[in-house]
Amino acid sequence: MPNEELGRPAVSPLVANQEGNTTLKSNSPKTNEHRYPNYFYAGFWIRFFAYLVDNLCITALTAIIIGGPFNLLGLERTSQLFSVYGILSLVVYLAYFVLLTKLNNGQTLGKMIFGIQVICFSEEKLSWSTVLVREGACRFILKNTLFSLGYLVAIFTPNKQHLGDLFTETSVVTLNMLKAAEHEGALNYHEQY
Repeated sequence: MPNEELGRPAVSPLVANQEGNTTLKSNSPKTNEHRYPNYFYAGFWIRFFAYLVDNLCITALTAIIIGGPFNLLGLERTSQLFSVYGILSLVVYLAYFVLLTKLNNGQTLGKMIFGIQVICFSEEKLSWSTVLVREGACRFILKNTLFSLGYLVAIFTPNKQHLGDLFTETSVVTLNMLKAAEHEGALNYHEQY
């Protein structure tokens, strides 16, 4: 099934241009799309380990920002969603992903450590609306144990996208691959049509 029928940008084949450089062939009318070969996309496991690092950071932030005041005031800390502590913990969780992803050009601390970055197929830089949907709404939904299976979709999609990525036309790429390709001049990432 052609990727164009899926309603999202495709990974296009590499072709040589007049100067001899290899570029990605595209039939899409959009501009400034990130288009990479399949091996540029970060796989499930590296994204999973980056997520574990992010969860450690979130746990530390929650303990400092919320846990400290709760301990000082002698308030009960429960992890139930509909408690004051649960709601504040959720706010820290979502704020961490939204703010770091937007302000660090698609990277949280875990993604920085593992050298991966969120990119959008239809935007040069991630917009607030894309980040709020991917990191806010989709992470809120995927945080539930049952819905967290939506992350496994990344194993089976060609651009290694989980459900949040599919909704926002985003994916995660490996920065070392981008740097190597830029250094070699092998790819023109932001084609103009």
